[in-house]
Amino acid sequence: MTLRPPGVLAPLPLGHIDMPRTAEPPAVDPAVSEFRPGAHETPSFFIWTLGCQMNQSDSEEMAGQLLAVGCERAPSMALADLIVINTCAVREHAEAKVIGRQGRLAELKVAKPGLRVVLTGCGVRESERSGLARRFPAVDMFLRPDEEPELALRLALVSAQAPVGLKMTATAATTVVSGRPVSAADHLAPNRATALSEGRVARSSSVSAWLPIVYGCDKTCTYCIVPFSRGPERSRPFDDILAEARDIAAAGFQELTLLGQNVNSYGHDLPPEERFEHICTERSSGRKLDLQGRPDLAELLRSIDAIRGADGLPAIRRLRFITSHPWDLSDRLIEAMAECPSVCENLHLPIQSGDDEMLQRMGRQYTVEHYRERLARIRDAVPGISVSTDVIVGFCGETEGQFQATLEVLEELQYDTVFAAAYSPRPGTPALRMADDVPAAVKRRRLNELLARQESIGLERNREWLGRDVEVLVERITPPRRHLDPDDADALDVEATNEPVSAVPQMYGSAGEGSVAMAGRTRHNKLVHLAGDPALVGQPVRVHIEHAGPFALRGHLVEAPGEPDVLA
Repeated sequence: MTLRPPGVLAPLPLGHIDMPRTAEPPAVDPAVSEFRPGAHETPSFFIWTLGCQMNQSDSEEMAGQLLAVGCERAPSMALADLIVINTCAVREHAEAKVIGRQGRLAELKVAKPGLRVVLTGCGVRESERSGLARRFPAVDMFLRPDEEPELALRLALVSAQAPVGLKMTATAATTVVSGRPVSAADHLAPNRATALSEGRVARSSSVSAWLPIVYGCDKTCTYCIVPFSRGPERSRPFDDILAEARDIAAAGFQELTLLGQNVNSYGHDLPPEERFEHICTERSSGRKLDLQGRPDLAELLRSIDAIRGADGLPAIRRLRFITSHPWDLSDRLIEAMAECPSVCENLHLPIQSGDDEMLQRMGRQYTVEHYRERLARIRDAVPGISVSTDVIVGFCGETEGQFQATLEVLEELQYDTVFAAAYSPRPGTPALRMADDVPAAVKRRRLNELLARQESIGLERNREWLGRDVEVLVERITPPRRHLDPDDADALDVEATNEPVSAVPQMYGSAGEGSVAMAGRTRHNKLVHLAGDPALVGQPVRVHIEHAGPFALRGHLVEAPGEPDVLA
């Protein structure tokens, strides 16, 4: 058996190339044959991304690395020489998907012995690294999220192919959280800057761009693994973010989303600067922090909104951010959302439970009343804003009365969208010290009841848009539902219509010869189905809404602008 240093793969296989033979090659002494240089062929790669938008952004950086050293994308897992799985560990379902794929991956490796599989994302935690090989037997290499910038280096692709080499500002390191080694994440901001300067971010869309502004998480949610997989919060320098936003604007992107596990805590760990002396704020909930003189999310929103085109309008039409925490939804942030024309009328603000005792047990450190006050303030400042949230049912000790309190909060606050899940214990989280005492059948029943309640609420919210003309940024052509390639992992999560192509004109309204089914979103993040010319992808169009469902709207193109898409 050949031993290799931990985290280093065997060399990737050479590709087979048929060449004309002019003469028999000379005999080679077997004793020295392994030292002979040979032609190197870079692998084709397939990245399967699960979980949050930060994972999607991380996958863009990894794809950029691989493309920069000469690799090409493979159309499916079955055709790839290298499979990178960027996994999520926040919910059990995401990890179960990857575990369920181990058998198929093993089959692919038998058929293609040179195939290599890399697992990264929140499923890889330093404190549990020793057990990963047992859980994921088909995986050859494991990378923590903060080790992803080293992907091409660890695959030994850089020295073989890159003429200049893959520059890295720093390498991954660990720190300690609650007595356990976790990602330090200090190097991620400078490495992002280097990747951008070398053109090594392969953005997955030409319409919408992700822009990470803060890495890691300092919160204390007892059910969540993110602080132990991504490490403590580390904000990117203000000027680096602004420079990336300017580049995104210059590249013609219509939409920009600022990313962070808790995006509105941006800046608290940066040093104070004289130019930010006007920033004087503090948290209204949770741990107190000295925020004086440090940049915050509100300052970023205003500065990005101030990037203007030749027409004097915001160069980036739509500006979003995700995910927020009620601790850091400051008045400054609310004012910036109300006053910056590019900031979309949409907010994702997780509540998790409608009961104070449950929130305390979850480590959320705010009350329902505090959450209610923050939400009322932003709805006053931004009339018609759409709001989505996260809810966990069946958390440790949740009584039927506490669950009913959550349903009552949903009825009261009238969310546009709710992302709900039944609690599942996550290895390494503080909640493992609590009794998971809500039976699985009760969790399922509560989840189904909550989803049914929210479906009716979402339907009523969407019906408010009937008969209105709204601006829709067309994002993609929506293919008809089809048989999915079992090796095309991305296709498992792609939205598609339930109708065949022939039904498109009837379903979406006639848009003329050559029209196709398309989908886009409003500024309020409402999904809208329509039909039109494929050339409209990436363009803002006016759509008259003629049908509302609980999860999406449907309409047809209109020639003239309609009423502003802000609810009265």
